[in-house]
Amino acid sequence: MIEIKNINKSYGNKKVVDNVSFNIEEGKITSFIGPNGAGKSTVLSIISRLMDADSGEVYIDGKEIKEWNSKELSKKLSILKQSNSLNIRLTIRELVSFGRFPYCEGKLKKEDEKIVDNALEYMKLTDIQNKYLDELSGGQRQRAYIAMIVAQDTDYILLDEPLNNLDMKHSAEMMKMLRQMVNDLGKTIIIVIHDINFASCYSDNIVALKDGKLVNNTTTEEMITETNLSKLYDMNFNIREVNNQKICVYF
Repeated sequence: MIEIKNINKSYGNKKVVDNVSFNIEEGKITSFIGPNGAGKSTVLSIISRLMDADSGEVYIDGKEIKEWNSKELSKKLSILKQSNSLNIRLTIRELVSFGRFPYCEGKLKKEDEKIVDNALEYMKLTDIQNKYLDELSGGQRQRAYIAMIVAQDTDYILLDEPLNNLDMKHSAEMMKMLRQMVNDLGKTIIIVIHDINFASCYSDNIVALKDGKLVNNTTTEEMITETNLSKLYDMNFNIREVNNQKICVYF
């Protein structure tokens, strides 16, 4: 379990995370939703230790995050930020192999190579593994980065807007793959997401943030209501049920 206790973060006089506390269940997809500037990505960065909170605590499996050894933490938790482009020319396989660095420090053994093979196969990239990243479509490139995370083989996976710049088809494929990773591999996935319908259809739990404050931390079923979403986004919502899924109409 990940426990977030009373975290705060300010930039100058602007408080971007305001006394936020919640828990993240294991083996589930938890989506962070809310308007722009709500503090979603900042909270994600604090959980991953990419950023320090001004105050408050984050516990990973009962151990405060500052107490984790960096190498051990990188075997427990992985994060993929929005800006994931690299300045060096790599093939898909070379990128995915980076996921094994916490275990082999660049000297891949047979076991590491097998895990890389499995990650490529899982993300349906085996046939194009020797292509360079700059030769790929947006969907292929995003799958390659996710494959790197799969190869890292952490219990907790944090993704900051992984659907960014993806079209509808590739967004749907990405969410199905993330759902499969939870169901098949037992991963715990935390995702910052803007598309409320993807959050509704694929998440188990939702953390709703607004103006740096926690608004809701509950199951998706309880969160996706016209009242809750209207208060969160300051606009009208109409919830329809389609194939046992709650679809949000807000146009």
